[in-house]
Amino acid sequence: MKSKISLDLIDELLKGYKSPEDITGSDGILKQLTKAILERALESELTHELGYEKSSRTGSGNGNSRNGSSSKTLKTDHGDIDLTIPRDRNSLFEPQIVKKGQRRFTGFDDKILSMYARGMTTRDISDHLKEIYGVDVSADLISSVTNDIIVEMKEWQNRSLDDIYPIVFFDAIRMNIRDSGRVIKKAVYLAIGVDLEGRKDVLGIWIDKNEGAKFWLSVFTELKNRGMNDVLIACVDGLKGLPEAIESVFPEAEVQLCIVHMVRNSLKFVSYKDRKQVASDLKEVYRAVTLDQAETALSDFASKWDSRYPLISKSWRSNWDHIIPFFAFPEDIRKAIYTTNAIESLNNSLRKVTKNRNSFPSDEAVIKLLYMALRNIMKKWTMPIRSWSLAVHQFSIHFEGRLPL
Repeated sequence: MKSKISLDLIDELLKGYKSPEDITGSDGILKQLTKAILERALESELTHELGYEKSSRTGSGNGNSRNGSSSKTLKTDHGDIDLTIPRDRNSLFEPQIVKKGQRRFTGFDDKILSMYARGMTTRDISDHLKEIYGVDVSADLISSVTNDIIVEMKEWQNRSLDDIYPIVFFDAIRMNIRDSGRVIKKAVYLAIGVDLEGRKDVLGIWIDKNEGAKFWLSVFTELKNRGMNDVLIACVDGLKGLPEAIESVFPEAEVQLCIVHMVRNSLKFVSYKDRKQVASDLKEVYRAVTLDQAETALSDFASKWDSRYPLISKSWRSNWDHIIPFFAFPEDIRKAIYTTNAIESLNNSLRKVTKNRNSFPSDEAVIKLLYMALRNIMKKWTMPIRSWSLAVHQFSIHFEGRLPL
């Protein structure tokens, strides 16, 4: 059924209109209209159930009849609405527009979930709903609404994955989480896969007190069990134990250390007055056109700076095998491979969501909030990463026989 509301009816409703409060206020037209329409719809549903109109003689002796009404307070966008719910004598009537046990109208829960996903605390949400809609919503109710997302979250975490991902980025953010009666800092790990179409997708969220080969082995085994059988390039932030673990589960994967993180870690050793020049000299290494030029640039760097900062060249040499894979590709593909900008951008968005919380009561509370935030973020991931068609062509040559034709 689809019909227009007549202008005459609208004019009648707006008689005496003086200010927006007359429409959207606590006793405005919208609230009154919502109440009237819902109660009328409930009466219509009962009429359909019984098979006769109210006060009609047709229903006499048919085995069931109207039996008064009950009251219910419904939370809506227009505030609390006190509804009169019709009843039948045999208690067979199952209302559809406002179901039994329902205390919040359609869309109300979505508002709570939307605010929660944007990082608002339960108290913030409660205060906002009171201020805007005049509705009192307890912290327990907000928690109940957000907890309804947990089943969906677990299904997402265990969903099937693609057979192959050309690139997977791994990184971690750290959160204060209550554990065994005390708040400790835990790492929350994220994986972003780039599929064969060049589109990004968050593959999962994991939490552990300490990163290490054993933990990462469990993560990669989970990913494999969910259907991911091959990874061409794994871009990592030097996470402890990760290279060894990924090579044991996906032995053909090339591990690429994030150059941005390598530079940042190198500059930790450097005095402020030297940082700009050291950073510039390191750029000569990772922006070199060829691998030979990069090795020469690193030797030149060591000759210039080892007397003051010997740990920098030592670190680059010890990680060299995991620094250089990107040199096999053209310049316009390299940045997509050797930086974890994609996942760092995601982490920055997640930090904005969590900044209002000093700590979380549990691991599940962290994953719940991050998952809800990720749902909003991933809606914007509609385009493939830059120069993807060229990248796929290069990958098909470099990783011959591993990409589907």
